[in-house]
Amino acid sequence: MRKLKLQSQISIDGFIAGPNHEMNWLKLPWSEDLINYVREFTEPIDTVLLGKNLAEGFIPYWNQIAKSPESPDYEGGIKFSNTPKIVFTKSLLESIWENTVVNNGDLVNEINQLKQQNGGDMVAYGGAKFVSSLIKNNLIDEYHLMINPTAIGKGMPIFNELPENLTLNLSDCLKFECGIAVLKYTK
Repeated sequence: MRKLKLQSQISIDGFIAGPNHEMNWLKLPWSEDLINYVREFTEPIDTVLLGKNLAEGFIPYWNQIAKSPESPDYEGGIKFSNTPKIVFTKSLLESIWENTVVNNGDLVNEINQLKQQNGGDMVAYGGAKFVSSLIKNNLIDEYHLMINPTAIGKGMPIFNELPENLTLNLSDCLKFECGIAVLKYTK
């Protein structure tokens, strides 16, 4: 059975974006050890799941990077451009992006069906609303939380819609030279 992994940058106080979608709190540039970790994490992934709001920036950004061999993120651009993507939304009926399909179905049923299909693992990337729905419905198998060493005080949480406590098992804790730590949790 395929796993659904969440990889998300998060502030030390639990937000994935500022209240107006600000991302200026992210620790950049990444150190080489973190870049290598992300490369190893994404290499076996064969499907990217996105909400529409993130897809509108994510897909064009990585497609543009894939056309820029001089970019330090070129390898990531190739990976994310070539990897099939599914955008979960109720407001689009068909994809406006290459290598991407739109899914308007019931999130729980659709994700569970995807997990039953043959293939490699899948990764979900935020927006907050999409990721919160995945968490609320207990669809994430592995959490890879990239803890940035910044507290922002208020913003967009992803654990705010839990119907009850979510107890996870810490399976790894990695510290990187740039100050980011990755906490890996499983169900």
